[in-house]
Amino acid sequence: MSQAAPYVLVLYYSSYGTTKTLAYAIAQGIEEAGMTARIRTVPTVAPETTASKPAIPDEGDLYCTMDDLKDCMGLALGSPTHFGNMAAPMKYFWDNTVTIWLAGNLQNKPASVFTATGSMHGGQETTLLTMMLPLIHHGMMIVGIPYGEPALNRTSRGGTPYGVSHVSGAAHDQPVSDDERELAIAQGRRLAISATALAQADWSR
Repeated sequence: MSQAAPYVLVLYYSSYGTTKTLAYAIAQGIEEAGMTARIRTVPTVAPETTASKPAIPDEGDLYCTMDDLKDCMGLALGSPTHFGNMAAPMKYFWDNTVTIWLAGNLQNKPASVFTATGSMHGGQETTLLTMMLPLIHHGMMIVGIPYGEPALNRTSRGGTPYGVSHVSGAAHDQPVSDDERELAIAQGRRLAISATALAQADWSR
């Protein structure tokens, strides 16, 4: 762990802005729990890459570095649903984390996932589940949303105990609902509390 202030990393990719909206609500919950939230994104990828993206984007959130990932106390990972899986830019990012995996830098740290999709049956739950797989390989501990959160029983366009989700509609014109925002904040709060507790655990036993 670096000497920087402890933080939970909120790492997302967003095509139409909805996943980004959820990311910022999760970051709000992290901050409300007394932890710093570090928001990062990943660059787009193309079938034929002729030039690298600049290290700092022209606008929006900074691109995530391996140090951002390695030094986090916890992770919230978000991506839109692409055929029931995470989007290619996020998958590409994780395919390049082998060095961190070999070093065990993420072991025993909590992680949660979130997604948005255009259609009601677009595979949001499979996206959440498949996003968990690389995190489990890294030795992270998955934090979901318990049914003790009242909004999980009220929401009609998103939610899930696997992580907050949202259905934005075919035109991506449906805003994040109050219930979904509430769940995202609760998810961030629970993640931050888990990160604090796990950082204090004695893993040498």
